[in-house]
Amino acid sequence: MGFNFFSVMYQTSKSKGQELVAQRMVKWAIKLGYKSYLITSIYHDNEPIIRERELELSEKPYQVFEKDPKIDLPTVRVLSRKVNWPPRRITFRDFINILNKIDEELGINFIVTHSTLWNGPEDAAKWIMWRKLMGTINVNQKKIVYGHMSHYQPPEPGRYDPIERTYRMAWNMTELPSIFKAADLILVVTGIEGEDMITLGANPKQIYIFPGGLDDDEAKIIDNAKPDLFIEQFLKENKNKKIIAYLGTIEERKNPLAVVEIAKHFKNNEDIVFVIAGKPGDQWDKVYKESKKLKNVVLTGELTVEQKASLIKSSYLNIIMSKMEALGLTQIEFMYGGVPVITSAVYGQKWLISNGIDGIHLRGPDDIEGGVEAINKIMQNESLYEEMKVKAMEKGRNFLMSKLMRELIEKAKQLSSQ
Repeated sequence: MGFNFFSVMYQTSKSKGQELVAQRMVKWAIKLGYKSYLITSIYHDNEPIIRERELELSEKPYQVFEKDPKIDLPTVRVLSRKVNWPPRRITFRDFINILNKIDEELGINFIVTHSTLWNGPEDAAKWIMWRKLMGTINVNQKKIVYGHMSHYQPPEPGRYDPIERTYRMAWNMTELPSIFKAADLILVVTGIEGEDMITLGANPKQIYIFPGGLDDDEAKIIDNAKPDLFIEQFLKENKNKKIIAYLGTIEERKNPLAVVEIAKHFKNNEDIVFVIAGKPGDQWDKVYKESKKLKNVVLTGELTVEQKASLIKSSYLNIIMSKMEALGLTQIEFMYGGVPVITSAVYGQKWLISNGIDGIHLRGPDDIEGGVEAINKIMQNESLYEEMKVKAMEKGRNFLMSKLMRELIEKAKQLSSQ
């Protein structure tokens, strides 16, 4: 008898972190030999790939793709629509009924819901609890293992505007407790997040650390990447310089403007160049304006997978000055490639990167002086740098998705048999 795994996320994406984790879980469950689907909306990166009306008129309120047209994975695209509130969210319509139908058609043994502030986790928790209660009155129900992964970020002042911040607090206070009651596993990306979940009401026995992981196929691309590819395309005038790389969306949360400020302190240093690479976001105009004043900063825009891997392979250091990070999948990629990380050390980054071992912690996202000191410290101590490279690589190897999913499914199978 099989053990079928389903991952639930409000949309698919080619670049967004939570969506990629949900998708990679499906991918590696399949590679490990399990039947697996992503349950998701009609949207991919906020654009519909099925018309809502089309599903309204169909016999079933969902469409099964054995190979999704956008992500090449088995998906179940369900009846859904964008909502005005909460921001950046999509809601599933009639989802409890849909879960019943999916279970009847495809068979669910293990299901993990992702993110917060939307009805997918809420309805899944109700569905699981309903099934458990039916079992107490002798209505035969198979055991379905339920896990929830919030990708939690504390609603701290400065991270969100006051209205969204208080709404997030309200959602956490009202919805997370009901999810905790239904869930077998609460997946957290760090031990720090696990402590927060316990504070919010989770049982410590439910906590399971699942750091998101590095896709093994992307790891192979990094292994085989040629450093010269990126250098020849973007750094012809800086070929022999040490690269200090920022890689991520050019947005205020990621704070690449602080990297530009650090670069200003090295404008007369002929040995290093700062690379800022990533998709334009809400800080693009500021970063573009300031970086164009500096000869030691190269702003690339979004990179292909091959270009990104080449940048990782050619980098001397990775720097991230984020105002908030649940974990930092990009930092795992750099560490896997043997690149130490200088980090603002906010939230999950403090757990992921060990200060003085595989990188350096700064005193937050505004610590420009500390960033300058960290770069100078590493550049002036070659033996420290070499030790950090080895330790970074060792840690990165522990975050491969194949390993994480194998262990997670084995845990779920144990819970299923109890």
